[in-house]
Amino acid sequence: MKAPGLLTTTFISVGLLAANTTHAQEESDAKRWDDALVNAAQQVTLGPRPLFLVNDMSADNDHERELKASLLNCAAEQTQWQRSPLTIGHRGAPLQFPEHTLESYIAGAQGGAGILECDVAFTADEELVCRHSQCDLHYTTNIVETDLAEKCSVPPAFDEENGELVNAADIRCCTSDITLAEFRSLQGTMEGVNTDAATLEEYLSGTPEWRTELYATRGTLMSHADSIALFQQLGVQMTPELKAPEVEMPFTGGSEQAFTQQAYAQKMIDEYKAAGVPPSDVFPQSFNLDDVLYWIEHEPEFGNQAVYLDGRYSDESFDHTNPDTWQPSMQSLVESGVQIIAPPTWMLLETNPDFGNDELERRLQPSLYAQRAREAGLTMIAWTLERSGPLKEGGQWYHSTTDDVIQRDGDKLITLDALVNEVGVIGVFSDWPATVAFYDNCAQRGAP
Repeated sequence: MKAPGLLTTTFISVGLLAANTTHAQEESDAKRWDDALVNAAQQVTLGPRPLFLVNDMSADNDHERELKASLLNCAAEQTQWQRSPLTIGHRGAPLQFPEHTLESYIAGAQGGAGILECDVAFTADEELVCRHSQCDLHYTTNIVETDLAEKCSVPPAFDEENGELVNAADIRCCTSDITLAEFRSLQGTMEGVNTDAATLEEYLSGTPEWRTELYATRGTLMSHADSIALFQQLGVQMTPELKAPEVEMPFTGGSEQAFTQQAYAQKMIDEYKAAGVPPSDVFPQSFNLDDVLYWIEHEPEFGNQAVYLDGRYSDESFDHTNPDTWQPSMQSLVESGVQIIAPPTWMLLETNPDFGNDELERRLQPSLYAQRAREAGLTMIAWTLERSGPLKEGGQWYHSTTDDVIQRDGDKLITLDALVNEVGVIGVFSDWPATVAFYDNCAQRGAP
């Protein structure tokens, strides 16, 4: 990935794909979006949220006061915003738009994302689609109110006498339950359901109050090949994440030959190759280190910038403050060919113990994890800004190691500044890309 900076907006024409494309790629040739929409999205517009966050920033030392003043001056003087390669649109722009939809991706690009993400899952006929989880259709689409609900792994069940929904907490609908054609018939919705619901209407009314339904009136679902074609046309780089299968592998679905994990990992890369996407524009990701090592060995041009998403915090034996618990170690990852590591934000930062004692001291500093990663030669990406709601209302998971000093929404910009200037990350996933794009545009003009 390129170092943080401004990415000049480019227009990339999308030609016909190679004759040997998959069924999903062939369908993506018949685009389901208007070229005029994509052209309009080339005009980056950041909206009111960045300025709201700047106004809400703490300014308790000289550095923060200078940063806040510089960002305010930038907001007042900047006349044209540019795409930012520091900015990774996490599932598009799901703070306000249904995730992994055409509409969410357009909003992410318009909000300045230089890189957009398609989380990759597979359907019953082994086609690749953009979904955060293989089994999330019941809380990210309208499947439960369609006839396809009958195909769900655990479909909605109703009391025979009163018709009430009786299994709201157990409904489970997976991409592997349906075909690509059936997937395309669904509509994306805002993430979230009411697991205490007694009716489908109540079940679907579970969007967290800090998100919005304002733009959920349409949500065009995307195959992986669709996303590639759209991202090419938008002129952005791409970061697909191979999602962990939630069915037994090898999968025996739509083909005579069982679909193995390796075939799944390879198919994702093959769709970029078939579309003629340069490997330098693709950052394949996985929480499964074996996937990353597969790409490094079998697709080295793509594996060269494969991203190991570090989810080891869920392992009871792992302590991000104790290198003795890191298996593999940072050095071992580098020796295996891994070049980019991406943990959650809280693993990269900690509170500066000297903060408050000196006007020059910043409130955040790199964690030992971040220091050791940098010393080993690993490049770092952070996730996910603007993800978990207002900080004053419990949205602290991504700031859990610094929540003693990061307590208001504006302080997300202080976190972002520390990630870039103290940790040295090259990318930041964000549910609202305009926030990071604003910071990057302004930081390039001289903000501290």
